[in-house]
Amino acid sequence: MRYFNTAGPCVPTRHYMVPAQERLPRARGYIEQGQYFVVHAPRQTGKTTVLAAMALELTASGRYAALHFSCESAEVAGEDYGQAELLVLEAIRRSAESAGLSDGLAPPASWPDAVPGSRLTRGLTEWVRSCPRPLVLFFDEIDALRGESLRSVLRQLRDGFTVSRGGFPHAVVLCGLRDVRDYKAASGGDPGRLGTSSPFNIKVASLRLGDFTEAEVAELYGQHTTQTGQDFTVDALECAFSFTQGQPWLVNALAREVVEEMGVPSDTPITAEHMEEAKERLILARATHLDSLAARLGEDRVRRVIQPVIAGELLLPTDTYDDDLAYVRDLGLVAPDAPVRVANPIYQEAIVRVLGNNTEGQVVAAPSSFRLPDGRKLLCSFAEFWRENGEILATASTYPEAAAQLVMMAYLHRIVNGAGFIDREYGIGRRRVDLLIRQPYTAADGSRAVQREALELKVWRQGRTDPLAEGLAQLDDYLDRMELSTGTLVVFDTRPQTAPVHERTAFSQQTTPSGRTVTLLRA
Repeated sequence: MRYFNTAGPCVPTRHYMVPAQERLPRARGYIEQGQYFVVHAPRQTGKTTVLAAMALELTASGRYAALHFSCESAEVAGEDYGQAELLVLEAIRRSAESAGLSDGLAPPASWPDAVPGSRLTRGLTEWVRSCPRPLVLFFDEIDALRGESLRSVLRQLRDGFTVSRGGFPHAVVLCGLRDVRDYKAASGGDPGRLGTSSPFNIKVASLRLGDFTEAEVAELYGQHTTQTGQDFTVDALECAFSFTQGQPWLVNALAREVVEEMGVPSDTPITAEHMEEAKERLILARATHLDSLAARLGEDRVRRVIQPVIAGELLLPTDTYDDDLAYVRDLGLVAPDAPVRVANPIYQEAIVRVLGNNTEGQVVAAPSSFRLPDGRKLLCSFAEFWRENGEILATASTYPEAAAQLVMMAYLHRIVNGAGFIDREYGIGRRRVDLLIRQPYTAADGSRAVQREALELKVWRQGRTDPLAEGLAQLDDYLDRMELSTGTLVVFDTRPQTAPVHERTAFSQQTTPSGRTVTLLRA
């Protein structure tokens, strides 16, 4: 029985998976031409699965001797490039044995002696000489190497390609988290690049392994339906793609959560409600993949990109703007295309929950204690919390420009916890955050219904005008889209030398441009 995999590379006989050729359609053509190129993508997108499958297919075709191996074991060598070369050659040998390459295709029984800085060149040259087929090598986790070790490996590959092309591997694929031009080579955290003269300027292309398309998500989930008979409804498929935007690990993790952890019976179709519950469970459990991304939030170059996104601000160009944005995109935290935005709703939710974790710990109000007839009780409770704790929590935040919004969202997480949902939209460049609280409840006639409350968050910053008018117009637009008659505008005043927070936090009624009566909370 195959299953949805969330740990390690996929194996076709054990896991549901999208065929490798579909995910990197241009790669085979470059290999046929004998090109050297780069494949890069965020972690947990299936790079290793795709490369390993491609290597097996190439060897099975009878035209090539192809091998996929990881350079990760050579990371411990640090700047000792001679040791790094030996560890890379050892990784090649182990992988060849594991892949079961026949004696005629396998590397030499022992690598030839060579001085440090030329061991990889000598070893690969010897292997090509003894191999009856063109050799294709997939260097996975190439960015595990650092400093002089990375320089040495890249330069030897370049020299082999340019100097002894006929006696060197036919095609080489370097695979890692980042494109080769962005590898950080210096030790000790120096952000300098490899230098103006690239040690791998022979690459013909850099291919980014993309996320699943909506059709590929349906294809993957359809494999489960074919095996078990359990259907995914159309709404469930739409939810899965909407929540994940096709991020491969999340796509698999959602389905696995529903099928295995939630244990939905195989004779029961999987619905959008199942997917929504699975999404919340993944976020609350802080699964390994989400945790590893969250750990990056404290890095300055991540903060410089993510903070204005949360605050709804424009990213202002700086000396490091391009590098910071490329880095955060390569991590997979933001989408690969414009406008700059968090890559998917699950990451979006996980990020704000991690950043608001300390605030949630300060909330003493009982979760899910606020219900119909309206959300006023909830707002009054938050206002009291803000008067007592808001400025202290905002001042201590590692994301000060988004601190007020994070405090409120963390408070809402605590209150809604487990019984409802919070949907959020960041108005990039429009200085706003839109929140929709959805609270399921049982109506008087026994039917199930959903209470919905819309909030617009704005910040009044030093040097700017009062955002009230703009906020009312934006709230109008949001209420139109949500098909709601009323909502709440929250304006946080972060200007210095304003009245103390306990004096300025107050409610009033306002009228939007379209004539709606809404609640205004100034805090």
